[in-house]
Parts: sequence; structure tokens; C-alpha cells
Amino acid sequence: MKQIFLNFLALGVCLIIGVYVRAQSVTISGEIRPRYEFRHGYKTLIPDDAKPAHFISQRTRLNVFFANETFKAYLSLQDVRAWGDVDQLNVQDANGFGVHEAWGEIRISDLLSLKVGRQEVAYDDERIFGAVGWAQQARSHDAALVKLSFNETHKVDVGLGYNAMRESLFREDYTNANYKAIQWIHYHGSFDNSGLSVLFLNNGIEYDSDPDPAVTDEKISYSQTIGARYTTVIKKITADAALYYQGGKNGGHNDLSAVYFSLNVIGNLTDAFSLGVGTEYFTGTSTVDQNTSGATDHSFSPFYGTNHKFNGLMDYFFVGNYAGQNGLVDIYVPLALKVKKWTFGLRPHYFLAAATVSTLDQNNQVIQDYSNGLGAEIDIVGQYVISRSVNIAGGYSQMFATETMQVVKYPANPGGAYYKNSNNWAWLMVTIKPTFFNKE
Repeated sequence: MKQIFLNFLALGVCLIIGVYVRAQSVTISGEIRPRYEFRHGYKTLIPDDAKPAHFISQRTRLNVFFANETFKAYLSLQDVRAWGDVDQLNVQDANGFGVHEAWGEIRISDLLSLKVGRQEVAYDDERIFGAVGWAQQARSHDAALVKLSFNETHKVDVGLGYNAMRESLFREDYTNANYKAIQWIHYHGSFDNSGLSVLFLNNGIEYDSDPDPAVTDEKISYSQTIGARYTTVIKKITADAALYYQGGKNGGHNDLSAVYFSLNVIGNLTDAFSLGVGTEYFTGTSTVDQNTSGATDHSFSPFYGTNHKFNGLMDYFFVGNYAGQNGLVDIYVPLALKVKKWTFGLRPHYFLAAATVSTLDQNNQVIQDYSNGLGAEIDIVGQYVISRSVNIAGGYSQMFATETMQVVKYPANPGGAYYKNSNNWAWLMVTIKPTFFNKE
């Protein structure tokens, strides 16, 4: 893997030397980001006999960007690992080297350009499409993107992707945990102190359409997400609201009908201190309907968003979990303070299930319904900026769960009392982003 990395690096340097005279812009940059984490109830309630996890993960990147009047190109190579995940004299890495982004963008006219290849896709607050920068591996899409820029204030993206397991002679089932096919249209317009975005997403998941478990007949199940987000700034107050609807079919090819709504208001009380209030609402599917064959799915999915930004930093919801479950109401009060090179944040959350949480018997009959309250979380973060290229950040989070959270997280053990344990999480991260070469 190291040899492949060096070959890519040598190729990138040769390309840069070859085009240097004609290039308008060439930048070579990097990123080194180790992060320590203490996990004692992260993502789920910690069982009585479990011990906390301690580890250091690291993301290392080498980025090359080139642009002239005709096209742009970007290559981002990355290595993601946990410290000590292989022997010091290792032959092969556990996670290893990968290509995070590799795209080219062709400028066809002032109005139109085409961007193709592996790329990050991030819109608005990254609720539906996001780069997932917190995750060491982050998220990228193999996609084609037609970009329309009517002017600086009105832009439209039309994107599509189609995935396969490999180059094959005949059709093969797609078994990766991705979409099989995807198309989307995103519009953003700026109007004085306001902004409006509209998104349409057609998301295709492969599924087995044959009821016989011994026979496989793979087809694509499509869901449609459509909605808008509005932002405005009035003096020292910033506000935004979003509303999305999901219909069509879910990944199991059952009917889907779900809604998402959010509202946030933040006031900059001083140049250094801000205070806000916000809420998010995801419709969900009751426990009874989750266990009823053919029932309509009312659970809204944020699909490809940067979910770590939302619903508490302990990632109990929508970060690799909670899909297709009882929905969520999140009420939060964000506070932020800036003092010179320091930034501090405090965000308490209160969570509720949007649909009824129950325990069931073998005949899918309700044994007990539970309160909708899932619990509260407090997130505390801090960051110190040493320079434009270096910063240190850390945080601590505490979950105060209820019995309902126990039922949701451990449906096979609803009578457990893990919610009474101290469920917390802490982290410390150093980010270094050097610029090795820059020519404009």
C-alpha cells in the first residue's frame, strides 16, 4: 500500500511539473488529524458488565488541486487507522490507503460545467447531503454533477450516480451498503439577507423482489425526498427553517411516507456570545408497525447527511443506527462563546420518540407502551486555534437516558437497566493542515 501511495505522489508531482507554466493555480496540501476518544455509552447505552473503550484514530491526507481556464482537477489520498491496529513490522494495513476524492470539472461555458468522479457532496446545513467531516474516513460519492451558475446568487446542481460491485460480464447483485442508483436536483438562491434552497432526491436501493428465500431477483426500490430550506439574517438574529417529505418505497420495498421539519433561531447577544433555540422533528414508525409485514414506513431518513452535527454529539440517532425506528423530536439550546483564540460551546438536548414505543409478545400484540421521552444529553466543546493551519479541540458529553431509551436500544432486553448507568463520552483532537506548495 505504501508503494501505491508513493507512486500516486510521484505521478502527481510529475503532472504538476508538466503543467506548471500554463497553470493558473496549483496547490498541494495535507492533513494530519489524530483523535483520542473515551467511549462509555457512545452511540448506545453501556451494559452493566462492559468496560469503556479508549483509542486514538488518525486521518492523514495528501491533496493536490489544479485549475486553469478550461478545467479543474482534485485528488485527495487518505490513510485512516487506529494507532496500533497492526504490528510495527506490518506487511499490510488493517484499514489502509484509499482515494477519498478524485474528480475533474470541465468548464463548458460561464453558465455550465460538468464535474465527474469521486467527490464530496454537501449542501446547505448538510442535513441531507454532507461531507461527514467528523468521521475520519468522511463521505464521498462516485457521481456526475452538472452545475448551472446563472449568476453568483442562483445556482442549480443536477447529479447522478450508478454503482456496481465490479466490472462484470453479466449483471451481478449489488450488496454494498450504498445506493444502487441516485439522481438529485439542488437549487440555491440568495436574496439580500435571505437564502432559499430546494432539493429533490430520487434514491434507489437494491432489494430482493422474490418472496422465495431460495431465489434472488434483485430490483431497485426508489424513494423520493423533496423539500426546501430557508435562511434569513435580521440584524443580530439568524434564523432558518426546513421542511422535507419522503415518499415512494423504502429499502424493503414497502410504502414510505415520512416528514422532517426543523426550526432554529440564534441571537448574537454580543460580539463574543450567542444564544439560540431550535428543534428538529422526524416522523417515525411505531414498534407495532415496524413488526407488521407490509406496513407503511413513516420513518424519515436523513440519508447522506453529516449526522454527527445534529441530535447530540454522542450519535445515538442516525449515525449508523436508528434508521427505520420510532422517529425523533430533538429540542436544544445552543450557546457559544468566543474569547480571542478560544471558542466554547454548550448544547443541551431533550429527546422524544415521535411514534409509540412498545414491547410486543410473539403474536405482535402490545405488552406495554412506554413514555415518548428518550432522555437528555449535554454536549460541551472547546477549541483553541493556534494558527490558520493548526487547532486543538476537545469535548465531553453526558447522556441521561430513560427506560424508553433502553427499549429502543435493546429491544431484546427491554427490562434491563443500562439507562441507569453513567453513559458518557470524551474526545481530544489535533488538526494540522499544512500547505506544501501554492502557485496562483
